[in-house]
Amino acid sequence: MNYLEEVNYKTPEFGDLYDELPLWSAPFGLMLLEHVPMRPGMTILDVGAGTGFLSIELAQRCGADTVVIAVDPWEAAMKRLIRKLDHLGLRNVRTLVQDAATIDLPDASVDLIVSNLGINNFDNAEAVLRTCFRVARPGASLVLTTNLVGHMNEFYEAYRSVLVELGFAGQLPALDAHISRRATVTSVLTLLERAGFTFVEAVTDSFRERFVDGSALLRHHFIRLGFVPGWKSIAPEGSVEKTFAALEHRLNTIAAKHGELSLTIPAACIQACKPALEQ
Repeated sequence: MNYLEEVNYKTPEFGDLYDELPLWSAPFGLMLLEHVPMRPGMTILDVGAGTGFLSIELAQRCGADTVVIAVDPWEAAMKRLIRKLDHLGLRNVRTLVQDAATIDLPDASVDLIVSNLGINNFDNAEAVLRTCFRVARPGASLVLTTNLVGHMNEFYEAYRSVLVELGFAGQLPALDAHISRRATVTSVLTLLERAGFTFVEAVTDSFRERFVDGSALLRHHFIRLGFVPGWKSIAPEGSVEKTFAALEHRLNTIAAKHGELSLTIPAACIQACKPALEQ
């Protein structure tokens, strides 16, 4: 398998057959479910719903009087969610195949907005959050999860060493820029406050992604989908294969020393609210 070949998630069958992304997002989703406010009869907006892990859980956990609106521009994922809803007999979930920045919902119509890792993938997070503020009722909560700076730090330290050893130290600024795109609690709070939300609470934690070695990591389907394209962009043009061969060897050496390759995934669950109207 050539792990440098990119995975095309836009093929019709991809949404039907993949499960790695729900697996990846599940620890964040469970964190969100631990802290999200729940009460019957809410209207909930799930932004970046994907194939609906969080939408389905909230629709069931909050009861039949609750309405969940699942929005995602990925049509294949929404089609899969619709089939799951039919299979489960859930009638309190609506699906919208739309860009979250232009959600077709009335102003002040939503009691709770959730987004499990959505902010990581929005093309324009500020526009999405402004739209969320518009559709939120006064006093509504917004709860989102994200991974943080420090994500897969063990991998990036290995990548840094490889670039230096190969004489590609000129690529270190590109590596640092790639790493710094990860969120911090402060950066997320800044986005929320710019959109008009008021900070309520931030909970942080971490978990591990474990692989037998670097070869297994680089050939994992979701890693190839979600991470390898960005990692390739760091390598010098014309030297991607050379860089990744050295990187794979370095990661395998680390795994042999420690008995496995373990990557740290720091996570945050952040809650904010739309200010209530003054009496």
